[in-house]
Amino acid sequence: PEILLSVIEVCGHNFQAGDLGPSTIVGSAAFNMFIIIALCVYVVPDGEIRKIKHLRVFFVTAAWSIFAYTWLYMILSVFSPGVVEVWESLLTFFFFPICVVFAWVADRRLLFYKYVYKRYRAGKQRGMIIETEGERPSSKADIEMDGKVLNSHTENFLDGSLVLEVDEKDQDDEEARRDMARILKELKQKHPEKEMEQLIELANYQVLSQQQKSRAFYRIQATRLMTGAGNILKRHAADQARKAVSMHEVNNEAVENDPISKIYFEQSTYQCLENCGTVALTIVRRGGDLTNTVFVDFRTEDGTANAGSDYEFTEGTVVFKPGETQK
Repeated sequence: PEILLSVIEVCGHNFQAGDLGPSTIVGSAAFNMFIIIALCVYVVPDGEIRKIKHLRVFFVTAAWSIFAYTWLYMILSVFSPGVVEVWESLLTFFFFPICVVFAWVADRRLLFYKYVYKRYRAGKQRGMIIETEGERPSSKADIEMDGKVLNSHTENFLDGSLVLEVDEKDQDDEEARRDMARILKELKQKHPEKEMEQLIELANYQVLSQQQKSRAFYRIQATRLMTGAGNILKRHAADQARKAVSMHEVNNEAVENDPISKIYFEQSTYQCLENCGTVALTIVRRGGDLTNTVFVDFRTEDGTANAGSDYEFTEGTVVFKPGETQK
């Protein structure tokens, strides 16, 4: 509102600043910023601390907020005191798309993201790892759990707070998952008649084809093609798909003979696009006495996605009646 009133005032005063002027806009924005900071500090309980979850968002917001006030001071008090010239207004307007580009870079985790150290903490339920960004650990150890420094080779992680330093290979996992989701989407559109296993095999082949290869690979590939042995990439992708299916069958057979009932997701990982609407997660029951009724409580927890903005929070109880093995 104050911006609109200031524009009306400037237009009505022959483009001269009035009683409102730019100072009202700057003062209002500064007041809002300081009030937000004050509330964020005040609500932290005594004896506790809070840390910024996504440093990339904080860096972009803080940098552009400080730059905006500095730039306004420069054009009103240094370059042309009391007057906003045309080139200054055009340059100010040009800053808007630059700000959008920086926001997009931060959202896509490009450029400077690989220099930000990732911080992970274990969720309340085992198997849930929540990622944030943080500063470099003060010691040479990679992991800090419940206030105790652990070695990076520790294998048995317990429930609690967890901090670890991620190397470059782990930093590319997010981009690899996005590429795989994009490839699967394109293949699904091109081949709607194919089964998911076939699409995964094609996706694996496409990913392998895009990877950088050595001269030895091309020599072996040419030799195989000339001798009729076939494409090594297609063979590798098919072998990987068959291996995954065979391992799944072996695991299912072992679980069926287990005297203890086990409830778990049918797939360990589910991938979806942000605009998919809904996702169906299949829960299976294996082992134990199938004549009994089993009740399983569930609830969603925030990981890299947040309830309310990225997904709808839900909780409840799944009931497996006698003989039911899938929900």
